Amino acid sequence: MIQIKSTAFIYRPIRQVFDFISTPENDFQWQYGTLASTRISEGVTKVGTFFRTVGHLMGHRVQSTYEVTEYELNRKYGFKSLSGPLNSFTSYTFRMAKNCTQIDLSMQANAANLFEFTETIFEKKMKRQLKENLAMLKTILESA
Repeated sequence: MIQIKSTAFIYRPIRQVFDFISTPENDFQWQYGTLASTRISEGVTKVGTFFRTVGHLMGHRVQSTYEVTEYELNRKYGFKSLSGPLNSFTSYTFRMAKNCTQIDLSMQANAANLFEFTETIFEKKMKRQLKENLAMLKTILESA
């Protein structure tokens, strides 16, 4: 099991950052390798909402289904994988800090024998990818 944590500071209001991250249809704009993401549950996002993503993970095309497990408006958003090549749980927390929104990202994943990569290699690649994702998110939201 790998555990990855990362933090980003975005000079936008919490509501704007939270809304953007918690809308699965935005994922392809800021998550490296995501080709499409769509909510498969009716209505607004809340605990119990399901969404599906199609993308590339370490050179392989993958499709995964997720369930939202945490949803506190402007405070916390989290989800777990239900299908796909990676058993994972991802959580974002949001707070105001230094006149900007601080996002703390935490991801836990079981990557045993994933695509024949060792867990150490996979963890390094995922850390880099998550940092790049947060940097892209910052660029998109601060230039809007």
